[in-house]
Amino acid sequence: MRYQLVCLGVACAIGSNAFAADVTVLEEIVCKVNGDIITRTQLEHDRKDAENELRRQGLAGNNLQQAVHSAARDALARRIDSLLLRQKGKELDLKVDGELTKQIANIQRQTGIADPQKFQDYVHEQTGMPWEDYKNDLLNQILVNRVVHQEIGGSLKVKREELEKYYTEHKDEFQRKEQIYLRMIFISTENRDAAGIALAERKARDVARRAKAGEKFNELAQANSDAGTAASGGEMPAFAQNELRKDVLDAVWDKDKGYVTDALKTPFGFEIYRVEAHEKAGVPDFEEVQAQVEDKVLSPRMGPAYRDYLTKLRVDAFLEIKAGYEDSAAAPGKNTEWADVAQLTPKTTTKEEVAAKGRKKKLLWAIPVPGTNTKNTGTSSSQ
Repeated sequence: MRYQLVCLGVACAIGSNAFAADVTVLEEIVCKVNGDIITRTQLEHDRKDAENELRRQGLAGNNLQQAVHSAARDALARRIDSLLLRQKGKELDLKVDGELTKQIANIQRQTGIADPQKFQDYVHEQTGMPWEDYKNDLLNQILVNRVVHQEIGGSLKVKREELEKYYTEHKDEFQRKEQIYLRMIFISTENRDAAGIALAERKARDVARRAKAGEKFNELAQANSDAGTAASGGEMPAFAQNELRKDVLDAVWDKDKGYVTDALKTPFGFEIYRVEAHEKAGVPDFEEVQAQVEDKVLSPRMGPAYRDYLTKLRVDAFLEIKAGYEDSAAAPGKNTEWADVAQLTPKTTTKEEVAAKGRKKKLLWAIPVPGTNTKNTGTSSSQ
């Protein structure tokens, strides 16, 4: 009995008379990008996300339909862009795990949920995504941003004179309020009895002593802190004066960079802070904001450079798109016609055809050797 394999999208059926068998299409692949694929489900997910966002922005009726249609038209191009950039990041062996840890810690701090499992449950409730999928999407986003910054932004050069000219003419854009940057270690006393609280206090005082003595604060935070910021070494965002609790404000506001506080008691535990930086109000010197100035100068140039870079990646990529779908950012002249091997039909070969192929093989000795005017006699050099 002969068996044939039929695949449609990513669904397969095996059995005798397979072409007559019922085949259920579980998913439809609409685009191949090197070793990765894009599916119809992903594009439909993007369309729904775009529609929900546009509704939140207040669009309705014909305006909403037109905006959704425009977003859906470009969905495949955006998916291809993302895959190409992620593939480039892996090719360059870019390491972004540390940045992923830092971003997750910042998000967890913003939610105020210290317990890791509760935080993961919260993410699932808010996004509808399993934790691992959410984390993987965030990792891919960080990787894409790194490639864009390094490969595209890094190729754009601007002279210092141009940066200084922009800074001088746009100083108001760099006006800032006074703010302080801190790191924090938190020793929890939640659900502890008197003995447990006393033990936590001793630990907090010991950690503060070690930090004051010169041990690396970020490493102490990673090893000892019960806060969600532990993974990022206790790093926190900038705080204005009115955003700090009074006890923290009194302890850190007028202190220099590197200052470490004593353990501050709170209803939930003990906190230890380190001053990372203190920015004064007003317009900073050019050197302090040079990176920001460069971003503002290069920002209008990034769009065209980004598109040029993605076009080059498309030209070099193995890219196939199923009929009925369109890459709105296609590279000119690039053949992306779909070649689906699943659509090939079986072919019967007769004994006579096999014999004829055999005779053709015996005649290969008569084919001229490239670069010569003679024919290959079939004589081996080893004879």
